[in-house]
Amino acid sequence: MGQRKTSTAEECRRFTGLFEAELLTRLMLREWKHPLADDDTFVSDLVEGAREILRQSVHGTELMEGVKPADMNFVAAVWCAEWSGVSTQPGTDPDGQRRAWLDGVRIALPSCFCDPRDLPSD
Repeated sequence: MGQRKTSTAEECRRFTGLFEAELLTRLMLREWKHPLADDDTFVSDLVEGAREILRQSVHGTELMEGVKPADMNFVAAVWCAEWSGVSTQPGTDPDGQRRAWLDGVRIALPSCFCDPRDLPSD
């Protein structure tokens, strides 16, 4: 009997418990100039939000069009957590900088927001 393959969402959910998850989140926020990149509480909450997105994905909840729950990755989960915050509390982004960050990440890393089977393979 073969072992069950771990999904991307499961692997990434485990990753959220590592220091590297916070590091990657901070790098994403700084690289694409998020207005709250230096807010430690925001960063911590965003990592927690990504963890919750991944937990729901592991349980089969589709949270992003074009990304199957099992294929949810950490970058897409961070994006989804921020999108959720901005869309449910529009007053927190009066000048549109947070939405600009969301757009920038999707443009820069399109492979994180699609079915991995659609990507070229070696």
